[in-house]
Amino acid sequence: MLRSNTPFLIVAILVGGAVNAQAGPCTAGIAEVERYVQRTAPGPAAGPTAPQSVGAQLHHQPTPGSVEGAESKARADGLAALDRARKADAAGDAAACMSALQDARLIYGLE
Repeated sequence: MLRSNTPFLIVAILVGGAVNAQAGPCTAGIAEVERYVQRTAPGPAAGPTAPQSVGAQLHHQPTPGSVEGAESKARADGLAALDRARKADAAGDAAACMSALQDARLIYGLE
């Protein structure tokens, strides 16, 4: 019975080694942020954020259009940061990857 499991064990070790060999310097961090983004329901308490605007500091009430624009910009900034992290990770550039991943975490409120 032990001999019948041996081929499966060998295949599992080879596949695991191939996956780890292709992983970049911050693949796990990117996956963590992506999982957070996928499982978080959109809404004011979750999702990407942006700095407070000058209008808000002057106590101007937001319009539906300005709220939608801010959410859209924050979402685009978050996706761009994750895209930069993926590209740097694929290139093996750990410093650029960690910087972009830090940006994504800040945008999504993870730090």
